[in-house]
Amino acid sequence: MSRWDFLGPRLLLEVTLVLFGLVFSWNMWIGRGYSLACKSGCEPPVGDTSNIHVCRAILGTFVFGILALLLPTDSPVDRKGTIDWVGAFLGTGGLIAFNIAWNQAPASGWETPFVSVLLVLSVVMLILFGLWGSRFSKNPIIPLGIWTAPSFTAVILVVLFSFMSNGIFLWYMVAWLQLLRGKTILQFGLEWTPFGIVATIGTFLAAWLIPRLAAQWILAIGSAAILVANLLLATMPVQQTYWAQVFPATIFMAFCPDFVYVAAQIVASNSVKRSQQGIAASLIGTLNLYGNSLGLGFAGTIETQVNKYRADQVLGYRAALYFGAGIALVATVLDSLLVRVVKDEREGWTDPADEVAIIGTGFEGGLSTATERIRR
Repeated sequence: MSRWDFLGPRLLLEVTLVLFGLVFSWNMWIGRGYSLACKSGCEPPVGDTSNIHVCRAILGTFVFGILALLLPTDSPVDRKGTIDWVGAFLGTGGLIAFNIAWNQAPASGWETPFVSVLLVLSVVMLILFGLWGSRFSKNPIIPLGIWTAPSFTAVILVVLFSFMSNGIFLWYMVAWLQLLRGKTILQFGLEWTPFGIVATIGTFLAAWLIPRLAAQWILAIGSAAILVANLLLATMPVQQTYWAQVFPATIFMAFCPDFVYVAAQIVASNSVKRSQQGIAASLIGTLNLYGNSLGLGFAGTIETQVNKYRADQVLGYRAALYFGAGIALVATVLDSLLVRVVKDEREGWTDPADEVAIIGTGFEGGLSTATERIRR
């Protein structure tokens, strides 16, 4: 049941982000919408939640029933579009196999045959995915042109590394507090409270910064925040008061998800055509979850390898956290050097190439700012 609880909010979040990109012509309000939508994607509660499920089902039926009656009929953006099932299988299968291999290796060991087989299989599938999309597919699931958009590839790497670092921080913070300091779940929950407060503030702060600061600097703030958070955990003693380093690390970490996710969605939406909004938003959303999981695989491998030569749990934790800080530093440097997105103060879409796609939908006025930026 918990898996379905998680799937529902994620689907709603991704669809909401795509709708912001499709329905609204570009202006500062779409960025603010991204900020609030990103914050609305929450994880399901834990424990005995049978009554909560019933209440949510009733509320969902009521809310979505009203929306079904009130919302206007939409027109397809790509009427003749098809789904690239082969590309979807190769790409998704390759990413899943790669992730499983890295996350299973710390427990089973790289010498285990199935781990090596999965890693090789994942690389082969991802290579085939690239070949299929570039040479054979008429409608690739990820169009090749999306990678040539200004700063798009660099943003993908920055977001991936940032969320890898974020996942490492979360895992080893819990492990450190509960396994090394003996905190109970209730104590950890209380000490984690500042995250929710500061993250909510960060959401509105990101929305306020969007029309005032170029997106790459919002992204840099998020990457630098998780860098500092990892360093604070990596350098703290085993036993220490909560307020010395865990509390400030929690504050810094709270700014990472919202700043990185919001800025990345803005860059992605602002770099592609209207018909590619769904692809761009889904790709950023995938990096969010995939990066958190993949980072743990890399960090777990580092931890186990360190402990092979010196059985020291604390040293293994520190090595993993330093790795998290290292990839966050790489993300910050990449963002500072390679990501260049102008501050968005424009109103409306500016690419006339897709005008035909929206005639009659009520969204006339242009589709993408990417073309205008390239001309500049």
